[in-house]
This record gives sequence, structure tokens and C-alpha cells, in this order.
Amino acid sequence: MSLLTIKKLTAFSMLLSLAACAVGPDYQQPASMVPTTFKYDAGWQTISPQSWAAQGDWWTAFNDPELNFLIHKADQANQTLAQAEARYRAAQGQWRLARGDYSPQLDASLSASRSGGDNVSVTESYSAGLNASWAPDLWGRVRRSIESSKAGMQSSAANLVAARLSIQLAVAQSYIRLRSYDLQRAILEQTMVAYERSSTLTKNQYKAGIVPRSDVIQAETQRQSLKSDLIDLKNQRALEENSIAVLLGEAPVNYSLAPAQQLPELPLLPASLPSTLISRRPDVVSAERQLAVASAQIGVAQAAWLPSFSISAGYGASATRFSDLFDAPQAIWSVGPSLVQTLFDGGARRASKDIAVAQYDEQLAAYRQTVLDSLAEVENALATLSLLKEKAEQQDILLKLAEENERIVNNRYKSGLVSFLEVATAQNQTLNARRTRLATSADRLQASLQLAAVIGGAWDINDPVVQSVSYLNNSNE
Repeated sequence: MSLLTIKKLTAFSMLLSLAACAVGPDYQQPASMVPTTFKYDAGWQTISPQSWAAQGDWWTAFNDPELNFLIHKADQANQTLAQAEARYRAAQGQWRLARGDYSPQLDASLSASRSGGDNVSVTESYSAGLNASWAPDLWGRVRRSIESSKAGMQSSAANLVAARLSIQLAVAQSYIRLRSYDLQRAILEQTMVAYERSSTLTKNQYKAGIVPRSDVIQAETQRQSLKSDLIDLKNQRALEENSIAVLLGEAPVNYSLAPAQQLPELPLLPASLPSTLISRRPDVVSAERQLAVASAQIGVAQAAWLPSFSISAGYGASATRFSDLFDAPQAIWSVGPSLVQTLFDGGARRASKDIAVAQYDEQLAAYRQTVLDSLAEVENALATLSLLKEKAEQQDILLKLAEENERIVNNRYKSGLVSFLEVATAQNQTLNARRTRLATSADRLQASLQLAAVIGGAWDINDPVVQSVSYLNNSNE
């Protein structure tokens, strides 16, 4: 083996070893900021595989077939979700586009020209050729670009899951509000029966000269006020029904949901510790992946300081007539490497690196803020659930007292011992107690929904999108 051949092989080996390197920082995921306990996590234990929040179909814990149907339909037809899915497909395309820079490029060309002038004969020329070029990734610029695109695609996948969770949550929240309106209407209609009896009683007693005209007026005023409340409830229900229609991807004019006289079941809270679930929240995953994007971009910016190397080869033919181009052409070939180094750019490369570092710092702060917000939301959800449970128990006691008071006052009024003002007051107290108890039940359901959201909801390992994220996280470039 000649000395020249040995030198060529040594140089080629050096190029391959350089290609195995990548400038810029290797990404390191930030240390966990999640605490081991929360203020209001009494009674919570280590996460169980059977936890309702750990399953994809978390809303089934509310045991309402209509809710299950609505969320399934929204998953299929919601237009906001369709936009997120399209953005994810675009991110997949961006990743494939970045991977293309690893491969050689092959171009084909075919040209024809005529030239001439005054007192000059017209000449024709034809040429055809193939050109191949390849730029080895000596400094890891392509590798860092692929890392950035891959992390961006993973972030987009997490955003798609976050969008799905947001739509599911919005459907469930609207559904619970609508069912609450149905039950409030039932309460008002039942109360209207009692008010009409009171109005009839006062009219009869007024005709008998037992009570003054003011009692009749007060009873009628109370009845008319309740009619106004019923109209407001009908309007609120109509607006909520329209909101559900839009979430399902339907025109409100074509959609209606029949009334029902019960709320979804309040789910038994899972025996799991939410602090172990924060890291699976799709918004936290997305923020962490955006941090990885920014880290890779620092490497891309640093690679611009180093020379670029490429190898190209070409083969072609030329002739003065097109018919001769492929018969007996004049062959032209070329092959060789090229090395390009930017010597002066007015500080553009330094500015690009400074921008990349600043953007990384911004994404790091954004990631930390997302985790902090997540922790606060978990604390809020746990506190709300704990306090609403106490409130519901107090509301049950208050309602029993109000109903008993109303019964006693009605008997005293029939005996002529009190004025109708006391009856009206007692009836209003009972109505308010019933409505408040219903509102508390609805609030507890909404708090359960919020808890499902803040600990990741449908971040399910069986979700195809999540499977793609898991695959990408485990794959090697």
C-alpha cells in the first residue's frame, strides 16, 4: 500500500470520526420540581393501575352514558381538535424534512440553447447531465436540526393530547351545567306549585276578611318573580346547549339535548398521589420538549462557525444537435470535494448563537413556570374538593332546617298567628337552600373534572398519539 493511499485513508477516517461528533450542548432534562406531598392530599396514596385518572376514558367514572356519547362524538368531530391534529401532521413532515439532509442529493438536467447575431451564423447546443452531492455532517449541524425537529414533533403530539383533553373537559363541564339547569328548573317548578297554593290560600283568607290585601299582593309578587327565574333558566340552558353543539362540530340549529332529572355520579376519588402524575400532563410534556428544541438550536448555531464540507460528482453530455445528444455525445464528468469557511459576517453568527442561548433560557423559565402552575392547580383542585365536601354536608343540614321551618310557619299562618311575610321568608329560605345544595353538588362534579385535567386526564399509554411520542423518545438517530 502506497504512502499516498495511507494518507487518504487516514484523512477519510478522521472525517468519519468528526462526523460522529456534534457541537453544542447535549440536552439534559431539568431536575424535577414536583414535591412528594401536597397541603390537601390527606387520604391519597401511591398511584394504582386501576386509578380512574390513569385511564384514557377518565370521564366514564361519572357513569353517565349520555356524557360518554358526547365526549366520543367531540373526539371525532370537534374542529379545534382537527386543527391540532393537522399541526401534528405538519410537525411530522418537518421532522422527515430535517432527516432528508442526511442523504445525498441527485439532480438531473437537460438544456438547449440557440445563439447568433448580425453576420453570425446561428448555432445550437444541447446538454444533459446528472449531478450528485453529499455534505457529511462533520459538526453535527444536521443531527442537531433533526433533534430540534424531533422534539418539536413530540411537543406537537403533546399539544394534540392537551387539545383533546381540553375539549373533553369543556364538553363535560357544559354537560354538567346543562343538567344542573334541568334540575334547577325542576326545583323551581316544584316551588311554583307551593307558591300557587300559598297564593290561593291568601286570596281565600282575604275574601274571608282574615288577612289584608298586602298578603295577596306579596304572594302574587313572589309567584311572578319565580316565573321570571324560570325564563332565565331556559335561556341559560339554551346557551349551554348551543355551546355543546359547537364542541360536537354541529350547527346549534340542528342540535338539541333532551332534559334529564339527574346529575352524573360523583366519582370515588382514586387512591393515587397526584404529585406522581404531574410529569405526564401534556402541557408539561410540551413545555419540556420545547426546551429540548431550544437546546438543539444552540448546536445548530454553533455549527455555523465551522467550515462546511461537501463532495460532488457530475456526468453529462453535450452536442450541437438534439438527435446526437444520446448517440455520440461529448462526455463531460467532474468529481471533487469542496470546503467553505465564512471568514467575516458582520457578527451574524455570534448574534445567532446569542439568540439561541436566550431562547433556551426563555424556554427553561417557561417549563419551570408550567410546572409551578401545574402544582398550584393540583393544590387548588384538592382544596376545592375537600372544602366542597364539607360544604355539601352543611347544606344537607341547612336544607332540613329550612324545610322544617317552612312547615312550622305555614301551620302558624293557617292559624292566623303570623303574617304572610314570614311565610314568604321561610319559602325563600327553603328554595335558596335547595338551589344552593344543587349548586354545591354541581361544583363538586366540576372540581372532579378539574382534578382529572390537572393530573393529565387522558394521557393514556394506549393512545396512538402517545404511543408515537413514546416511540420517538426511545428511538435513536
